[in-house]
Amino acid sequence: MKEYTLLAIGSGLIIIVLDVFILRTRILATKIFWIFLCVMYGFKTVVNGYLTWRPIVVYGEQFNVGIRLFTIPIEDYVYGFSLITLSVMLWEYLKNAKHRSLSKKMSEYT
Repeated sequence: MKEYTLLAIGSGLIIIVLDVFILRTRILATKIFWIFLCVMYGFKTVVNGYLTWRPIVVYGEQFNVGIRLFTIPIEDYVYGFSLITLSVMLWEYLKNAKHRSLSKKMSEYT
């Protein structure tokens, strides 16, 4: 069974559901997020590529599909998408919640 593949895809789907239906941050619909993600993937490719090329980090092929981008399993990119997007999504959600709370307090005084 390809556990890493299933977990990576599952985490990506959960992130999409969180963004669109639950937190409704809609960051996946913004151009700036995708530019940011490309920059992050550039750094990820350099660092993770070095770690897997050396090999400092070794992945068990029985746990993933075996497709690699350079020396990095494709699942790492999906999992990285989930981690990066969740961080940005929570940041935006909490920032907006604080803004809504402050706006509500300000409207009480007027």
